[in-house]
Amino acid sequence: MDEKKNLTNRKTVLITGASRGIGKSLAEIFAKEGYNLVMLCHNSLNIMWEDARKLSEEYDVNVYCYATDVSKSAEIKKLFEDLSAHEISIDILINNAGISYVGLLQDMTDNDWDEVIKTNLSGAFYTSRAVLPSMIARKEGRILNISSVWGNIGASTEVAYSASKGGLNAFTKALAKEVAPSGIVVNAIACGYIDTSMNAHLSMDEKESLYEEIPSGRPGTPDEVAGFVYQIATSSKYLTGQVIKFDGGWI
Repeated sequence: MDEKKNLTNRKTVLITGASRGIGKSLAEIFAKEGYNLVMLCHNSLNIMWEDARKLSEEYDVNVYCYATDVSKSAEIKKLFEDLSAHEISIDILINNAGISYVGLLQDMTDNDWDEVIKTNLSGAFYTSRAVLPSMIARKEGRILNISSVWGNIGASTEVAYSASKGGLNAFTKALAKEVAPSGIVVNAIACGYIDTSMNAHLSMDEKESLYEEIPSGRPGTPDEVAGFVYQIATSSKYLTGQVIKFDGGWI
C-alpha cells in the first residue's frame, strides 16, 4: 500500500467488483462526494489502479486497491487484516461483485453452481461478517447489497443467478433486523436491466425485445444505479431491511 494523504477524518466506503460497470460508477460518485475508497476486484487490478489514481487526484481522496476474490473467505480475512494494520475502518460496505450463468440448469456443472453462489451470496456474507465488529463497536455503519429483480421473481436459464440474488435479498432483510439495534443499516437495490458487460451476451434483437417490456423503454445505466445507491446510503437510518427495485417500472 502506498503512502496516503492525511485524510483520516473522511468516511471510507468499500466497494466490491469496483473495476467496471456499476462498481466503477460507485467509486466515482463516492469519491466525488469526498469518501475515501477501498476498491476490490478479482482480475483487473491494473485497470482499477489507473481509475483509482485519477479519482484520488481529481477528488483529493485516498484510494486503496486490492485484487481479492470475494468468494474465498481466506482472502477476505487477509484483506481485513491489512486494513486493520493500516487503521482503516469501513463506514459503508457495498457488495456489488457478481457473476451470472446463462444456460439450462441441467447443463450446469457443480463448479458453475458453486462459483455463482459463492461470489454473489457467500461473498456478501464474508465481507459483511468482516465489517460488522467495527461497525457494532461504533454503533454506526451501512451495508448495501446490489441485487437483481430476478431475485424477486426468478429468470429462466438463470436459475443459479436468481437463487443467489433471492438469497441475497433474504440475507439483507434478516441481517437488517439483527443489527438495527446496533445502529447499522442494511438495504439492497434490486436492479432491472442495466447496460453492463454482464448483458453483453444478448443480441440486439434480444435487447430491443427487452426495451419493449420496460415501461421506461431503455436499460438503466451504471451511473444511474450509482446515483441511486448513494441516495440510499446517505438517507435516514430508519430506512433499513428493504429490497428496493430500480428497474424502470419493468417488474
